[in-house]
Amino acid sequence: MNDSSPTDIPVIRFTSHRRTITETDIVNFVNVAALHEPFFIDMEYIRDNLAEGHRSRFAPGPMIISLGMGLVSTLIKDVIDRALEGQDAGAFGGMTGVSARLGAALFPNDTIHVEAQAQCRPKTRRGYTLLDIRHRVINQRGEQVADFTETVCFLPRQPLA
Repeated sequence: MNDSSPTDIPVIRFTSHRRTITETDIVNFVNVAALHEPFFIDMEYIRDNLAEGHRSRFAPGPMIISLGMGLVSTLIKDVIDRALEGQDAGAFGGMTGVSARLGAALFPNDTIHVEAQAQCRPKTRRGYTLLDIRHRVINQRGEQVADFTETVCFLPRQPLA
């Protein structure tokens, strides 16, 4: 679905498929990312030191962001194509930033999906196209686990030789 913003730059809205998170997912991420803090590797520490509703294994924030990006990955090419329509953008230049807020814990057996939107910013003075992709990670109870925006850059179109 496309909406228009006050600046008439279309907003592309989309929703990902769902995924249930397992304890193995969390343990693997913690080990690969070397997050060897007691919050993630010491169940006795978790039981003794965290609030009652938080006394089981939970996913680290960077994992939630990674899952959010991964859940939209099957849709993102089409979304980018639609968002860049009429923008005269050049080649993909990479990610320029991520801004995130975490709102709820993600526990094993939670099922999440992403409600997302993409919108181009006005071109920069140097001709770059910036695309903001906002991800809202939602659990099975309708709670917002994370809200983050990644900004990606497209280079100015090169003149044909």
